[in-house]
Amino acid sequence: MAAKNGSIKLVAGNSNPALAQAIASWLHMPLTKASVRRFADNEIFVEVLENVRGSDVYIIQSTSFPANDHLMELLIITDALRRSSARRITAVIPYFGYARQDRKVGSRAPISAKLVANLITHAGIDRVMTLDLHAAQIQGFFDIPTDNLFASPVMVRDIKERFDLANVMVVSPDVGGVVRARGLAKRINTSLAIIDKRRERAGESEVMNVIGDVAGFTCILVDDIVDSGGTLVNAADALLANGAKDVYAYISHGVLSGGAAARIGGSRLKELVITDSILPTDAIIKTPNIRTLSIAPLIAEAISRTAAEESVSSLFD
Repeated sequence: MAAKNGSIKLVAGNSNPALAQAIASWLHMPLTKASVRRFADNEIFVEVLENVRGSDVYIIQSTSFPANDHLMELLIITDALRRSSARRITAVIPYFGYARQDRKVGSRAPISAKLVANLITHAGIDRVMTLDLHAAQIQGFFDIPTDNLFASPVMVRDIKERFDLANVMVVSPDVGGVVRARGLAKRINTSLAIIDKRRERAGESEVMNVIGDVAGFTCILVDDIVDSGGTLVNAADALLANGAKDVYAYISHGVLSGGAAARIGGSRLKELVITDSILPTDAIIKTPNIRTLSIAPLIAEAISRTAAEESVSSLFD
């Protein structure tokens, strides 16, 4: 595969090598040889080991845990490519960290998502490609073209293969996720319910009410991020208490920090389905009711279309 105006190069950081290799395989091309390593004091050093002069380069790097290390890798890889005369540099960020800090939550608080967008832009990135941003307006934080891809086509395909849609109801785990849940419900032509949730403090949630009649339905919770897992566990309990037959969850980004995998494993959730936008830990892999869907084909197709200067949005029509 070649770009419209030059050769294509894929460069991977250390955040998710398995996903990077899968994307390269779908594009039928190798990853560009590069060394991304640490000095003794943990400073990051990058060396691109192939000629990238005049190339259309795509850096595949999620800013997942450890977020700061992976963000710095992205910035330093960008600088190395810029100084190596790459023609265009696209940051492919399947999981965009700091996205939950997209507004001031109190006095003297930062808007970290905007700061990170500035860092990426000023490092020399020409275009950003990401997946299911926590808040769509973050696209506006970048002063460069930004493609926000959606995992919904991958999820819809999986849901249609595994469920009798006549008995399925899509559920938003909170009021803020209604637009996302409604979009999925429309794609599979099912009804929608909403969890009315009150969050007392960060990382903790208390389910208050279920809006909608879920009795007898297989409920599918839909969200962009699962971190501690508390919201999903509480939501599953509330839905089952209101007569739901089974509860599943389809989440784009499995952050699953701390003891979240164990919490999901011990919950009443029938299954949590996440994408591989974040490299799954051993704890996640060993949890029997957590399953991973690959987004490599979706991202590979988006890269191919971007390189050929074709429409990306038509992927989701």
